Amino acid sequence: MASLDSVTLEVPDAAAAEAFYAAAFGLGGKVRVRAAEAPTSGFRGFTLSLVVSQPSTVDSLIGTAVDNGATVLKPAKKGFWGYGGVVRAPDGTIWKVATSSKKDTGPATRQVDDVVLLLGVEDVKASKRFYTERGLAVAKSFGGKYVEFDTPSSPVKLALYGRGAAAKDAGVSPDGDGSHQIAIGSDAGPFTDPDGFAWEAPSV
Repeated sequence: MASLDSVTLEVPDAAAAEAFYAAAFGLGGKVRVRAAEAPTSGFRGFTLSLVVSQPSTVDSLIGTAVDNGATVLKPAKKGFWGYGGVVRAPDGTIWKVATSSKKDTGPATRQVDDVVLLLGVEDVKASKRFYTERGLAVAKSFGGKYVEFDTPSSPVKLALYGRGAAAKDAGVSPDGDGSHQIAIGSDAGPFTDPDGFAWEAPSV
């Protein structure tokens, strides 16, 4: 079964991005950055989500992200599914911070339970088939709407959503072109998927 080794964000200033992520989210090595100047505009076709245990953790992480230069796309609020908000990092990456809980159950923390890479794709069923043919196992699938892969040993989980739905969830227009500005390290790579997302062999 294939797994994800890493997610690398391509950013204009690697040192600035590393400083932001260390201060805002404290992710350690779960998400990497590297300098790149590939042209891009609008929605890059993906979001990253931080799944946490309670609303106070959402507020803490979004607060430090904003304090360090992030822009709020969706203020944190309660919804049918729980509580969460969306910010855009200074390098342009969109981050959702959310919990399924609507009430705090303990003291405030900054613990991130899961990091999820959500790829916005043109055809969810076709992309699901593409990835399963390359060794990724499906954990959850809701027809042509959403797919979550089974990557238990990976630092980042992988999911697929329709591009328009992913953009709406992030609070941005689905329009965009150029580089996705992300590379996915995996023992299934290297390859480029139908939507242009680049997968690489695991880093040594």
